Amino acid sequence: MDGLNLILIEEAAIGLFLIATLVGIASKRWRVPYTLGLVLVGLALALIVHVEVPLTADLVLALLVPPLVFEAAFHLPMDALLRNALPVTLLAVPGVVLTMAVVGFLVSWGTGLALGPAMLFGALVAATDPVAVVALFRELGVPKRLQVLLEGESLFNDGTAIVVFQLVLAVLLTGRFDLAESVTAFVRVAGGGFMIGLVLGGVVSALIARVDDHLIETALTVVLAYGAYLAAEQVHVSGVLAVVAAGLVNGNIGPRGMRPTTRIVVANFWEFAAFVANSFVFLLIGLQVNFPAMMHYLPQIAWAILAVLVARAVDVYLLTWAGEPIPWRWRHVLFWGGLRGAISLALALGLPTALGEQRNALQVMAFGVVLFTLLAQGSTIGLLLRRLRMIGRDPLKEEYELYHARLIVTRAAQEHLEKLHQQGMISPQTWRVLKALLETRIANLEEALQNLLQHHPSLQAQELLQVRRDLLQVQRSTLQDLFQAGAISEETYSTLAGEIDTALEEDLPVWPGLMLRRSPKAPPIRHLTVAIIHERDRANAFRALSELGVPFAAFPSVGGYLRRANVTLLIGLPEGQEAALVETLRRHCRRRVEFVQVAPQVRGLQLPLPLPLLRARPVTVGGATLFLLPVERYEEV
Repeated sequence: MDGLNLILIEEAAIGLFLIATLVGIASKRWRVPYTLGLVLVGLALALIVHVEVPLTADLVLALLVPPLVFEAAFHLPMDALLRNALPVTLLAVPGVVLTMAVVGFLVSWGTGLALGPAMLFGALVAATDPVAVVALFRELGVPKRLQVLLEGESLFNDGTAIVVFQLVLAVLLTGRFDLAESVTAFVRVAGGGFMIGLVLGGVVSALIARVDDHLIETALTVVLAYGAYLAAEQVHVSGVLAVVAAGLVNGNIGPRGMRPTTRIVVANFWEFAAFVANSFVFLLIGLQVNFPAMMHYLPQIAWAILAVLVARAVDVYLLTWAGEPIPWRWRHVLFWGGLRGAISLALALGLPTALGEQRNALQVMAFGVVLFTLLAQGSTIGLLLRRLRMIGRDPLKEEYELYHARLIVTRAAQEHLEKLHQQGMISPQTWRVLKALLETRIANLEEALQNLLQHHPSLQAQELLQVRRDLLQVQRSTLQDLFQAGAISEETYSTLAGEIDTALEEDLPVWPGLMLRRSPKAPPIRHLTVAIIHERDRANAFRALSELGVPFAAFPSVGGYLRRANVTLLIGLPEGQEAALVETLRRHCRRRVEFVQVAPQVRGLQLPLPLPLLRARPVTVGGATLFLLPVERYEEV
């Protein structure tokens, strides 16, 4: 019987995954958000075939949430998160408590529910799930900082919301509340989970640095994601916050010890793992909806939705004042992008039966809120972004795409005309007239494209980068075919694959002869600027210089008090562009304070000193150092 159950579970899982895959294909074709499509299909299945999937809180939290949280934390840059640490922390910690209080009071007042269960409901819906929104952000080119704010808040409020929910549930079941005890328990559970994640993330990152096998290194990240959750839950602290901390440490430190091929394998694996987990979560949300129960509790659901929106508005407009200023347009997006998803679903499913009839009401209200945020807010966030003019579409790029598309379709028409002529389907006179018209149009479009690229070098840089990556992907595929055919050895394959993967990770073209060539009409080069930048700023500085349209060459170097790796740039500048160069490098090259261990000046002590006797000394590194030299003659070879 156990074997039969296992086969049935496997069949159900494969069937759901097949449905999710088909929804993904349809979403790409019709440009519908993938997660919304999954929810709608789940709703349709629940209406048509009455599929019942036994779903528990443990299944969601222990199996589906870790890959979602770990993948998001793994790809979140630590420096970007630290720059926005204050608003993220305010939204993720005080914001959760404030959401619980506002939702609790409003739901209790509007529905007649007792204040205790209403507060429990407020904690239940406090965690945000921006999966659908962030995917849209990346597609539409929304500012990166706004993505970091939304993702960072979601990562941390997932864990804090679960901790607050558990504390409120304990108070509700025991009937005893002690503020000092609750605060202490919150710090212990949240802080303990985060510390476990930091330690395990550091340990696994150290192991990865000593291993040179992409399969083993990928397996270590899987063990870390699930192991951090299980280890934290075993000692009764937050498993979700442990996964967050482990993902942040492993994603920002672990890749330094990986080969380029391994980094690509690990990134692709976790992207797929998150896709699988999201597929099941959002499909199951639709399948779990009980329509008769929702119709029965419709007034309570409507009031709960209103309460959640009010609480979100209070959070965003009250708590985002600290740190670097956040534009009002961004706050509107943060407000409407506060969707609810997997965590709220899991907490609703985990409500104990001791709550009695109130348990059903809280579950139905939670599902109503989740559905509203996913279907109403998730489907309209794109309209809001367009209304606020936050879509990052470059007018120059749109003009380039317009010319390029016209050129391609005109050439296609020319090829079809030639085919008709060769088959004798049209007369020679018609062929000559149309051929001349098409050739003239193609020549005009080619000239327009050439002029546009010459006057805006950033467009050419983007096109070169995209074509370069396409060519590298072709080389990678061909190399794989050679290895599978036995034409090259595994050692040769590994060496060449590493070279190609390293090139794929570069943010700008580095092939010899790929430097942008200046137009003959471009202003002459009058100055040679020597700029020394931090190694971490290399990619951003390269991209900025290419968009500025100035020729440059880069050389690795070492310098400064810490003898850290940096990059020396030789930049050719036309007359009058000095200020633009300085401003560009100032924006893209960030100064950092790093701490080094130095020995105190104490008489009688001899090196090497034990670690406790060393003290940390702050040293400022980074930024950009510039030297300007006159140029008598400039030539490109």
